Amino acid sequence: MSPQEMAQRIGGGLLSFPVTHFDRDFAFDEAAYREHLGWLGGYDVAGLFAAGGTGEFFSLRPQEVPGIVRAAVEEAGDKVPVLAGCGYGTAIATDLAKEIEAAGAKGLLLLPPYLVNSTQDGLAAHVEAVCKATSLGVIVYNRDNAVLNEDTLARLCERNANLVGYKDGIGDVELMMRIYAKMGDRLTYVGGLPTAETFAPAYLEMGVTTYSSAIFNFMPEWALAFYQAVRARDKDAIMAGLKGFVLPYIALRNRNAGYAVSIVKAGMRAIGRSAGGVRPPLTDLTDAELQELTALIERANAGLKAAA
Repeated sequence: MSPQEMAQRIGGGLLSFPVTHFDRDFAFDEAAYREHLGWLGGYDVAGLFAAGGTGEFFSLRPQEVPGIVRAAVEEAGDKVPVLAGCGYGTAIATDLAKEIEAAGAKGLLLLPPYLVNSTQDGLAAHVEAVCKATSLGVIVYNRDNAVLNEDTLARLCERNANLVGYKDGIGDVELMMRIYAKMGDRLTYVGGLPTAETFAPAYLEMGVTTYSSAIFNFMPEWALAFYQAVRARDKDAIMAGLKGFVLPYIALRNRNAGYAVSIVKAGMRAIGRSAGGVRPPLTDLTDAELQELTALIERANAGLKAAA
């Protein structure tokens, strides 16, 4: 699968960002992770992102990433392309890119470099170094301390044919429109704001045909139904999904810093498919918050069945 084929594939459907399973000692639980991917594999998604943000890439040792990716690739088989999170400083990111390619992934999601802020030239050098280190397709993730503008992206795309995707995690509508106006179909655009379902209807009008769904981890049928409503521009179904689940879910997520990942693992516990706790410095939801989330999930799933 060429970088361009990979990009076209992921742009045509919902994207799965699985959690990474840990045992009680916070070691990677490969058996549970594989079982989870096997379950999710029964549903139709366009791409699977191993060790991404929802997969707690930021808490993984660099040497853990290739093993997680390899497990995902083996479980996914030929059904869905596996992409992997990649990041930290440039030296580590380029090493990781090579190891991820050797593990069988079809692409990279390049997360912001660790800690520091930089100029457009510095960010471009970082992205280009990773692109040159691998033949895989690369998707850049605009968020936090790594915000590329449209001119920087255009120059990078001219020099790197395998830079094929752009994921937005900042919510700057003007910048998103400037990028889409300049780059058009040269890139595949991915919605990456937490929680992406909230922004999906508006972003679709700017060429963002897909998004990363963390909710898919514990409500795959609901997540796919909502995505289909977005692509069909079914406003009634979209608003029902937002009011009935997404907005109350966000209100719970916003109670504590770091809950964007913690609430996904709580969702796994709520449906009886625990992935373990989040690694520090993140913290898990309280028992009372877990009960709230469980009730919310049950109501949303009941509504989905009633509408079927």
